[in-house]
Amino acid sequence: MHVSCEELDAQAKGLLKEFENVTLTPKLRSQIPMQEMPTQDPHVRVTNMQEVALGYSDSQVRLEALRCLQCKNQPCIAGCPVAIDIPGFIAAAAEGDYAKSVEIIKESSLLPSICGRVCPQESQCQKFCTVGKMHKDVDKSVSIGRIERFVADYAREHHCETVPSVAPDSGKKVAVVGSGPASISAAADLRREGHTVVMFEALHKAGGVLVYGIPEFRLPKKIVEHELDNLRAMGVEIRRNYLVGKTRKISDLMEKDGFDAVFVGSGAGLPKFLGIDGENYVGVFSANEYLTRSNLMKAYAVGESLTPLFDSRKVAVFGGGNVAMDAARTAKRLGADEVTIVYRRTEDEMPARKEEVGHAKEEGVQFLYLHAPLKITANEQGRVNGVELIRCELGESDASGRRSPVEIPGSEKLFDFDTVIVAIGNDSNPLIKATTDGIEVNRRGNFIVNEETCETTLAGVYAGGDIVLGAATVILAMGQGRKAAKAMNEYLLTK
Repeated sequence: MHVSCEELDAQAKGLLKEFENVTLTPKLRSQIPMQEMPTQDPHVRVTNMQEVALGYSDSQVRLEALRCLQCKNQPCIAGCPVAIDIPGFIAAAAEGDYAKSVEIIKESSLLPSICGRVCPQESQCQKFCTVGKMHKDVDKSVSIGRIERFVADYAREHHCETVPSVAPDSGKKVAVVGSGPASISAAADLRREGHTVVMFEALHKAGGVLVYGIPEFRLPKKIVEHELDNLRAMGVEIRRNYLVGKTRKISDLMEKDGFDAVFVGSGAGLPKFLGIDGENYVGVFSANEYLTRSNLMKAYAVGESLTPLFDSRKVAVFGGGNVAMDAARTAKRLGADEVTIVYRRTEDEMPARKEEVGHAKEEGVQFLYLHAPLKITANEQGRVNGVELIRCELGESDASGRRSPVEIPGSEKLFDFDTVIVAIGNDSNPLIKATTDGIEVNRRGNFIVNEETCETTLAGVYAGGDIVLGAATVILAMGQGRKAAKAMNEYLLTK
């Protein structure tokens, strides 16, 4: 049953009153109920692109912050790729000092509004939370991400955030390739040290995967633009429509344009396909293309956008990660009658965030587990009209620890679909490797870097994010951007 914002706020206010004059022992803190995130009603939100999660109220965030035990060993910090002082910012939030709270976060992370929305806290900071361990359920951990989101939004909306200070001009010049989370973090830390920083973005809008990959209903683009404005306020120059590897090569930037070092955060933008018959038919999309058409090119704004919208009635989405959930939920909002996630394993093995799977189910997305696609069929005009699927069962565990799907011979069946979206992951962007001598990559095309410094096999060139990790999380990419910037600062001091 959907609970309104007003009801959740009233419940939180009542509980806060109870705890006003009470000494909160760890046992009592652990008994405070976790605060539910208010959301748009599922029947309403599938008709719009507005954000699904509406954010905590003031009472909710303070009550949720009171659940934190302020552990001396701070296990949550160990789970954070950028080592945010989590107990510190939560303590400030519990006191209602949201400006101080976000200031603590920004010592380590420039993107709290974004990370609070899209990071998988349940497998990072909240995984190690003592409260969750006391309840033997990570879902009962302190809602670190939701608190982070609230204080960051508060600071932005009340104009009480500060732009990071910048050291005097160092005389050094750094190029940052790409404008996604790894590049944003690297650029901020490099600029803090007084270096001239120029960011190069291939598309007409900066933000990388934050703008073309993650839908508006999960991450409003005005928030990404605000964070980029903070970078500009620090003095970082952002050049768009500039494809490094084509417009200029890495060697040109260093040898002709005077850059002393380069950070490459060009991401994993090469879609993977299954290699089955029919993937070239009309109506088959990579998740990258499908989401880019909607997120960046606003295909959903019929009559306002020039981007064509493919008319779908029955959609199959292959994959079980967050991108598959994003594609399926977008298809519902673009008018599809039926959307089905086709996944080779069961829900237990699905890598998508539990919250995203839950939201997809609420919105009417169907799930077909233990099925794998064999081929895509089409009509005489070459338009998709079906998918042949085979049933699977789970066998032995693979290298990732998940049980491998084993096809059941003779269980093939043709299903009626008119659109297919392939969301099985991406490979690293191959352009810079193809145009740069001295850069070494692994068999997946990911840059090989020094794990401690993120330096590539080419002196003065560093890399981080999905170009190194493959498709990873925003916060992991940010962690690499920060690690690389630290090593680059040391390198520039010796240059």
